Amino acid sequence: MSGPQCCENPPALTSSCGGSGSVVELGGLKAYTTGPSDSKLAIVLISDVYGYEPPNLRKLADKVAASGYYVVVPDFFYGEPYAPDNTDRPLPIWIQSHGTDKGFEDAKPVIAALKNKGISAIGAAGFCWGAKVVVELAKSDYIQAAVLLHPSLVTVDDIKDALIQVLIGSGVDVGWNGTYVMGSSKWGGREPLGWLGGRWEEVKAPLAVLGAETDRISPPELLKQFEEVLSVRPEIHGYVKIFPGVVHGWTVRYNVEDEKAVKCAEEAHQNMLDWFLEHVK
Repeated sequence: MSGPQCCENPPALTSSCGGSGSVVELGGLKAYTTGPSDSKLAIVLISDVYGYEPPNLRKLADKVAASGYYVVVPDFFYGEPYAPDNTDRPLPIWIQSHGTDKGFEDAKPVIAALKNKGISAIGAAGFCWGAKVVVELAKSDYIQAAVLLHPSLVTVDDIKDALIQVLIGSGVDVGWNGTYVMGSSKWGGREPLGWLGGRWEEVKAPLAVLGAETDRISPPELLKQFEEVLSVRPEIHGYVKIFPGVVHGWTVRYNVEDEKAVKCAEEAHQNMLDWFLEHVK
């Protein structure tokens, strides 16, 4: 669930938010884009509630682009990111207009636009609010790799669904028995997850979760449950890492003057990039 910790340490925004890229329209949304436009590989960064303009986020986009990816940071909030000083629209009111379900629907035409321009493989990373959108994308073939950074709104059921969604609509009644995912076929009998008429089905998007030791939104206890669910399917690459000594939001809402904070954020950035280098190629 979301809460006050989601909104701590808001980024400083200026009239020019920096970055070496440019803002274009993509899939009906404004988006900060950076990296080689003729690349066949793309990474979509989905922001927290503060939107696509924060300098730290755009700096990270440029860093990922330096590895050869075309990087896209869409404005899912249509120019209206959460503003903590706007007392007329506190977070519970703001989120009614900017739910993650709408974010997922808005992400689809962005993905389609990337594929239409010749992109052959796409990875997506979601920060806080954006993590929920990425989980939804990971339930299908929209993306080839997913990273969740200090996720908000993501539940154990989301992670289970990310593993079993491929079976829905395939004549299988999917259930969870606490240890294994099992399917009851329409022809009767229980079968292991994915065993459909002699054909093995599996989720296509490897999933990494990078979490904070001090996080009231997605505490380590929850992340360890994510890890347990992912471990059920070892053939699907899943990864959970809990960073000590950091708080929710540390990867993008850090003080650039704080050497330790920068070092912790950069470690997570490198972990994210390594995941994409392994799976988006």
